[in-house]
Amino acid sequence: MTKIAVVGATGLVGSKLIQVLEERNIAVTEFIPVASANSAGKQILFQGKPYTVLTPEQALKLKPQIALFSAGGGTSLEWAPKFAAIGCYVIDNSSAWRMEEGIPLVVPEINADRIQPDTGIIANPNCSTIQMVMVLQPLLQRYGLKRVVVSTYQSVTGTGQKAVEQLFAERAGREDFEAVYPHPIDLNVLPHIDVFTPNGYTKEEMKMINETRKILSQPELKITATTVRIPTMGGHSESVNVELGSAFDLEDVRQLLASTPGVIVQDDPSQLLYPMPLTAHDKDEVFVGRIRRDESLQNGLNFWVVADNLRKGAATNAVQIAQSILAKDWFA
Repeated sequence: MTKIAVVGATGLVGSKLIQVLEERNIAVTEFIPVASANSAGKQILFQGKPYTVLTPEQALKLKPQIALFSAGGGTSLEWAPKFAAIGCYVIDNSSAWRMEEGIPLVVPEINADRIQPDTGIIANPNCSTIQMVMVLQPLLQRYGLKRVVVSTYQSVTGTGQKAVEQLFAERAGREDFEAVYPHPIDLNVLPHIDVFTPNGYTKEEMKMINETRKILSQPELKITATTVRIPTMGGHSESVNVELGSAFDLEDVRQLLASTPGVIVQDDPSQLLYPMPLTAHDKDEVFVGRIRRDESLQNGLNFWVVADNLRKGAATNAVQIAQSILAKDWFA
Protein backbone atom coordinates (compact mmCIF):
# COMPACT_ATOMS: atom_id res chain seq x y z
CA MET A 1 0.00 0.00 0.00
CA THR A 2 1.72 3.13 -1.23
CA LYS A 3 1.31 6.88 -1.64
CA ILE A 4 2.35 7.70 -5.24
CA ALA A 5 2.62 11.05 -7.03
CA VAL A 6 2.76 11.51 -10.80
CA VAL A 7 4.45 14.82 -11.62
CA GLY A 8 3.49 15.93 -15.11
CA ALA A 9 0.23 14.00 -14.91
CA THR A 10 -1.49 15.94 -17.69
CA GLY A 11 1.23 15.34 -20.32
CA LEU A 12 1.58 12.59 -22.92
CA VAL A 13 3.95 10.43 -20.84
CA GLY A 14 2.21 11.38 -17.59
CA SER A 15 -1.09 10.06 -18.94
CA LYS A 16 0.65 6.85 -19.96
CA LEU A 17 2.20 6.54 -16.49
CA ILE A 18 -1.28 6.67 -14.97
CA GLN A 19 -2.53 4.07 -17.45
CA VAL A 20 0.34 1.68 -16.68
CA LEU A 21 -0.11 2.14 -12.91
CA GLU A 22 -3.74 1.11 -13.32
CA GLU A 23 -2.93 -1.85 -15.56
CA ARG A 24 -0.35 -3.23 -13.16
CA ASN A 25 -2.66 -2.99 -10.18
CA ILE A 26 -0.15 -1.18 -7.99
CA ALA A 27 -1.53 -1.02 -4.44
CA VAL A 28 -1.87 2.78 -4.24
CA THR A 29 -3.33 4.07 -0.98
CA GLU A 30 -3.18 7.68 -2.12
CA PHE A 31 -2.83 8.91 -5.71
CA ILE A 32 -1.43 12.42 -6.15
CA PRO A 33 -1.56 13.92 -9.67
CA VAL A 34 0.79 16.88 -10.05
CA ALA A 35 1.27 19.46 -12.80
CA SER A 36 2.09 23.12 -13.29
CA ALA A 37 -0.02 25.92 -11.87
CA ASN A 38 -1.75 26.18 -15.27
CA SER A 39 -3.21 22.68 -14.83
CA ALA A 40 -3.75 22.75 -11.08
CA GLY A 41 -7.36 22.21 -10.10
CA LYS A 42 -8.19 20.01 -13.07
CA GLN A 43 -9.64 16.56 -12.46
CA ILE A 44 -7.90 13.31 -13.45
CA LEU A 45 -9.38 9.84 -13.19
CA PHE A 46 -7.39 7.05 -11.55
CA GLN A 47 -8.93 3.62 -11.04
CA GLY A 48 -12.33 5.14 -11.75
CA LYS A 49 -12.08 7.90 -9.14
CA PRO A 50 -11.55 11.64 -9.77
CA TYR A 51 -8.48 13.33 -8.28
CA THR A 52 -7.62 17.02 -8.28
CA VAL A 53 -4.35 18.02 -9.92
CA LEU A 54 -2.01 19.71 -7.44
CA THR A 55 1.03 21.93 -7.79
CA PRO A 56 4.43 20.51 -6.74
CA GLU A 57 4.30 22.66 -3.58
CA GLN A 58 0.96 21.15 -2.58
CA ALA A 59 2.06 17.61 -3.40
CA LEU A 60 5.26 17.92 -1.37
CA LYS A 61 3.23 18.59 1.77
CA LEU A 62 1.42 15.26 1.31
CA LYS A 63 4.78 13.41 1.54
CA PRO A 64 4.45 10.79 -1.24
CA GLN A 65 6.63 7.71 -0.91
CA ILE A 66 7.26 7.40 -4.66
CA ALA A 67 7.10 10.23 -7.21
CA LEU A 68 7.13 9.50 -10.94
CA PHE A 69 8.42 12.62 -12.70
CA SER A 70 7.66 13.37 -16.35
CA ALA A 71 7.48 17.14 -16.48
CA GLY A 72 10.72 18.14 -18.19
CA GLY A 73 14.27 18.70 -17.06
CA GLY A 74 13.72 22.11 -15.48
CA THR A 75 10.97 20.85 -13.22
CA SER A 76 13.04 17.80 -12.28
CA LEU A 77 16.11 19.85 -11.42
CA GLU A 78 14.04 22.12 -9.18
CA TRP A 79 11.71 19.64 -7.51
CA ALA A 80 13.28 16.16 -7.54
CA PRO A 81 15.80 17.02 -4.78
CA LYS A 82 12.99 18.51 -2.66
CA PHE A 83 10.90 15.34 -2.96
CA ALA A 84 13.96 13.16 -2.30
CA ALA A 85 14.77 15.22 0.80
CA ILE A 86 11.53 14.08 2.49
CA GLY A 87 12.40 10.41 1.91
CA CYS A 88 10.51 10.03 -1.36
CA TYR A 89 11.92 7.80 -4.11
CA VAL A 90 11.95 9.99 -7.24
CA ILE A 91 11.87 8.20 -10.60
CA ASP A 92 12.69 10.84 -13.19
CA ASN A 93 11.91 10.48 -16.88
CA SER A 94 13.81 13.58 -18.04
CA SER A 95 17.47 13.74 -19.02
CA ALA A 96 18.30 15.99 -16.05
CA TRP A 97 19.86 13.36 -13.77
CA ARG A 98 20.82 10.49 -16.07
CA MET A 99 24.54 11.13 -16.27
CA GLU A 100 24.89 12.56 -12.76
CA GLU A 101 27.48 10.75 -10.68
CA GLY A 102 25.81 8.62 -8.02
CA ILE A 103 22.37 8.68 -9.65
CA PRO A 104 21.45 5.17 -10.86
CA LEU A 105 20.26 4.95 -14.49
CA VAL A 106 17.97 1.95 -14.39
CA VAL A 107 16.41 -0.59 -16.72
CA PRO A 108 14.99 -3.04 -14.16
CA GLU A 109 15.70 -6.19 -16.19
CA ILE A 110 19.37 -5.17 -16.29
CA ASN A 111 20.39 -3.25 -13.18
CA ALA A 112 17.62 -2.82 -10.61
CA ASP A 113 20.20 -3.82 -7.99
CA ARG A 114 21.70 -0.33 -8.24
CA ILE A 115 18.73 1.05 -6.31
CA GLN A 116 19.51 1.10 -2.58
CA PRO A 117 17.34 1.99 0.46
CA ASP A 118 18.90 5.46 0.62
CA THR A 119 18.69 6.17 -3.12
CA GLY A 120 16.78 9.42 -3.53
CA ILE A 121 16.64 9.99 -7.28
CA ILE A 122 16.55 7.23 -9.90
CA ALA A 123 16.89 8.20 -13.56
CA ASN A 124 14.74 6.60 -16.25
CA PRO A 125 16.85 6.26 -19.43
CA ASN A 126 16.10 7.72 -22.84
CA CYS A 127 13.46 5.77 -24.77
CA SER A 128 15.75 4.89 -27.66
CA THR A 129 18.45 3.71 -25.24
CA ILE A 130 16.14 1.44 -23.23
CA GLN A 131 15.02 -0.73 -26.13
CA MET A 132 18.56 -1.12 -27.47
CA VAL A 133 20.19 -2.10 -24.16
CA MET A 134 17.47 -4.69 -23.57
CA VAL A 135 18.97 -6.58 -26.53
CA LEU A 136 22.60 -5.60 -26.02
CA GLN A 137 22.77 -6.81 -22.40
CA PRO A 138 22.31 -10.55 -23.08
CA LEU A 139 24.70 -10.31 -26.05
CA LEU A 140 27.28 -8.60 -23.84
CA GLN A 141 26.99 -11.28 -21.18
CA ARG A 142 27.25 -14.18 -23.65
CA TYR A 143 29.70 -12.94 -26.28
CA GLY A 144 31.11 -9.57 -25.19
CA LEU A 145 30.73 -6.33 -27.16
CA LYS A 146 33.43 -4.56 -29.14
CA ARG A 147 31.47 -1.95 -31.11
CA VAL A 148 27.87 -0.79 -31.63
CA VAL A 149 26.51 1.22 -34.57
CA VAL A 150 22.84 2.30 -34.33
CA SER A 151 20.54 4.27 -36.59
CA THR A 152 17.09 5.12 -35.23
CA TYR A 153 13.69 5.71 -36.80
CA GLN A 154 11.79 7.52 -34.05
CA SER A 155 8.08 8.26 -33.74
CA VAL A 156 6.74 11.79 -33.45
CA THR A 157 5.23 10.76 -30.11
CA GLY A 158 8.74 11.03 -28.69
CA THR A 159 8.53 14.80 -29.14
CA GLY A 160 5.11 15.15 -27.52
CA GLN A 161 1.49 15.97 -28.24
CA LYS A 162 2.24 19.09 -30.30
CA ALA A 163 4.37 17.01 -32.67
CA VAL A 164 1.51 14.57 -33.15
CA GLU A 165 -0.77 17.52 -33.88
CA GLN A 166 1.74 18.91 -36.40
CA LEU A 167 1.94 15.61 -38.26
CA PHE A 168 -1.81 15.20 -38.63
CA ALA A 169 -2.38 18.88 -39.40
CA GLU A 170 0.18 18.69 -42.22
CA ARG A 171 -1.41 15.48 -43.45
CA ALA A 172 -4.80 17.20 -43.56
CA GLY A 173 -3.39 20.26 -45.32
CA ARG A 174 -4.13 22.55 -42.35
CA GLU A 175 -1.97 25.42 -41.19
CA ASP A 176 -3.57 25.98 -37.78
CA PHE A 177 -0.86 24.29 -35.72
CA GLU A 178 2.20 25.20 -33.71
CA ALA A 179 5.26 23.82 -35.50
CA VAL A 180 7.69 21.99 -33.25
CA TYR A 181 9.96 20.79 -36.05
CA PRO A 182 12.09 23.08 -38.26
CA HIS A 183 10.81 21.33 -41.40
CA PRO A 184 7.61 19.48 -42.39
CA ILE A 185 7.42 16.01 -40.82
CA ASP A 186 4.67 14.45 -42.97
CA LEU A 187 6.15 12.58 -45.95
CA ASN A 188 9.58 13.55 -44.66
CA VAL A 189 12.49 12.31 -42.55
CA LEU A 190 14.48 14.54 -40.20
CA PRO A 191 18.03 13.34 -39.40
CA HIS A 192 17.99 15.61 -36.38
CA ILE A 193 16.60 14.90 -32.89
CA ASP A 194 17.27 17.46 -30.16
CA VAL A 195 19.93 20.13 -30.58
CA PHE A 196 23.28 19.76 -32.33
CA THR A 197 26.37 19.59 -30.13
CA PRO A 198 29.87 20.93 -31.01
CA ASN A 199 31.07 17.49 -32.17
CA GLY A 200 28.38 17.34 -34.89
CA TYR A 201 26.25 14.79 -33.08
CA THR A 202 22.82 15.69 -31.74
CA LYS A 203 22.04 15.62 -28.05
CA GLU A 204 19.82 12.56 -28.62
CA GLU A 205 22.73 10.70 -30.21
CA MET A 206 25.03 11.55 -27.34
CA LYS A 207 22.35 10.39 -24.88
CA MET A 208 22.31 6.98 -26.54
CA ILE A 209 26.09 6.74 -26.46
CA ASN A 210 26.64 7.87 -22.88
CA GLU A 211 23.58 6.20 -21.33
CA THR A 212 24.34 2.84 -22.95
CA ARG A 213 27.84 2.89 -21.49
CA LYS A 214 26.48 3.73 -18.02
CA ILE A 215 23.66 1.17 -17.98
CA LEU A 216 25.88 -1.66 -19.25
CA SER A 217 28.82 -0.60 -17.04
CA GLN A 218 30.99 -0.40 -20.15
CA PRO A 219 32.54 3.09 -19.99
CA GLU A 220 34.91 2.39 -22.90
CA LEU A 221 32.35 0.75 -25.23
CA LYS A 222 32.81 1.89 -28.82
CA ILE A 223 29.39 3.12 -29.93
CA THR A 224 28.10 5.60 -32.49
CA ALA A 225 24.56 6.71 -33.24
CA THR A 226 22.46 8.55 -35.82
CA THR A 227 18.97 9.44 -34.61
CA VAL A 228 16.18 10.20 -37.08
CA ARG A 229 12.59 11.43 -36.66
CA ILE A 230 10.02 9.85 -38.99
CA PRO A 231 6.25 10.41 -39.41
CA THR A 232 5.07 7.31 -37.56
CA MET A 233 3.10 6.50 -34.43
CA GLY A 234 3.32 3.51 -32.15
CA GLY A 235 7.00 3.30 -31.33
CA HIS A 236 10.65 3.75 -32.19
CA SER A 237 12.63 1.49 -34.52
CA GLU A 238 16.38 0.92 -34.61
CA SER A 239 18.82 -0.70 -36.97
CA VAL A 240 21.68 -2.00 -34.85
CA ASN A 241 25.02 -3.40 -36.00
CA VAL A 242 27.32 -4.91 -33.39
CA GLU A 243 30.75 -6.43 -33.39
CA LEU A 244 30.69 -9.17 -30.79
CA GLY A 245 33.69 -10.23 -28.78
CA SER A 246 33.58 -13.88 -29.84
CA ALA A 247 32.18 -16.18 -32.51
CA PHE A 248 28.45 -16.93 -32.47
CA ASP A 249 25.83 -19.17 -34.00
CA LEU A 250 22.76 -17.35 -35.33
CA GLU A 251 20.32 -19.85 -33.89
CA ASP A 252 22.01 -19.56 -30.50
CA VAL A 253 21.57 -15.77 -30.70
CA ARG A 254 17.86 -16.16 -31.48
CA GLN A 255 17.38 -18.58 -28.59
CA LEU A 256 19.32 -16.31 -26.24
CA LEU A 257 17.16 -13.29 -27.10
CA ALA A 258 13.94 -15.32 -27.04
CA SER A 259 14.76 -16.39 -23.47
CA THR A 260 15.48 -12.81 -22.32
CA PRO A 261 12.71 -11.40 -20.08
CA GLY A 262 10.97 -8.48 -21.76
CA VAL A 263 12.25 -9.33 -25.25
CA ILE A 264 10.20 -10.99 -28.00
CA VAL A 265 11.83 -12.35 -31.16
CA GLN A 266 9.86 -11.74 -34.37
CA ASP A 267 12.16 -13.06 -37.04
CA ASP A 268 10.73 -15.13 -39.89
CA PRO A 269 11.51 -13.61 -43.29
CA SER A 270 9.66 -16.42 -45.07
CA GLN A 271 6.44 -15.15 -43.46
CA LEU A 272 7.46 -11.48 -43.69
CA LEU A 273 7.53 -11.41 -39.90
CA TYR A 274 9.58 -8.66 -38.31
CA PRO A 275 8.97 -5.95 -35.70
CA MET A 276 7.03 -2.82 -36.69
CA PRO A 277 5.69 0.20 -34.79
CA LEU A 278 2.14 -0.73 -35.76
CA THR A 279 2.40 -4.10 -34.02
CA ALA A 280 4.53 -2.87 -31.10
CA HIS A 281 2.06 -0.12 -30.25
CA ASP A 282 0.68 -0.24 -26.69
CA LYS A 283 2.83 -3.24 -25.77
CA ASP A 284 5.42 -3.37 -22.98
CA GLU A 285 7.91 -5.73 -24.61
CA VAL A 286 10.89 -4.99 -26.84
CA PHE A 287 10.66 -6.70 -30.22
CA VAL A 288 13.70 -7.83 -32.20
CA GLY A 289 14.01 -9.30 -35.70
CA ARG A 290 15.98 -9.20 -38.97
CA ILE A 291 18.68 -11.04 -37.01
CA ARG A 292 21.47 -11.82 -39.46
CA ARG A 293 25.20 -12.07 -39.72
CA ASP A 294 27.17 -9.05 -40.94
CA GLU A 295 29.22 -10.76 -43.62
CA SER A 296 31.55 -7.77 -43.97
CA LEU A 297 32.86 -8.10 -40.42
CA GLN A 298 34.21 -10.89 -38.25
CA ASN A 299 31.73 -11.59 -35.44
CA GLY A 300 29.40 -8.94 -36.85
CA LEU A 301 25.66 -9.09 -36.18
CA ASN A 302 22.72 -7.04 -37.49
CA PHE A 303 19.28 -6.77 -35.91
CA TRP A 304 16.19 -4.56 -35.91
CA VAL A 305 14.60 -3.43 -32.62
CA VAL A 306 11.16 -1.87 -32.11
CA ALA A 307 9.36 -0.80 -28.92
CA ASP A 308 6.55 1.52 -27.90
CA ASN A 309 8.47 4.59 -26.77
CA LEU A 310 5.71 5.79 -24.45
CA ARG A 311 5.52 2.43 -22.67
CA LYS A 312 8.79 0.48 -22.26
CA GLY A 313 10.61 3.56 -23.50
CA ALA A 314 9.15 5.70 -20.71
CA ALA A 315 6.09 4.90 -18.57
CA THR A 316 6.38 1.13 -18.26
CA ASN A 317 10.08 1.25 -17.40
CA ALA A 318 9.39 3.90 -14.73
CA VAL A 319 6.56 1.88 -13.19
CA GLN A 320 8.75 -1.25 -13.27
CA ILE A 321 11.35 0.71 -11.29
CA ALA A 322 8.63 1.61 -8.78
CA GLN A 323 7.62 -2.05 -8.58
CA SER A 324 11.22 -3.09 -7.90
CA ILE A 325 11.31 -0.60 -5.00
CA LEU A 326 7.97 -1.80 -3.62
CA ALA A 327 9.19 -5.40 -3.75
CA LYS A 328 11.91 -4.52 -1.23
CA ASP A 329 9.45 -3.75 1.58
CA TRP A 330 11.42 -0.62 2.44
CA PHE A 331 8.21 1.12 3.51
CA ALA A 332 7.31 -1.48 6.14
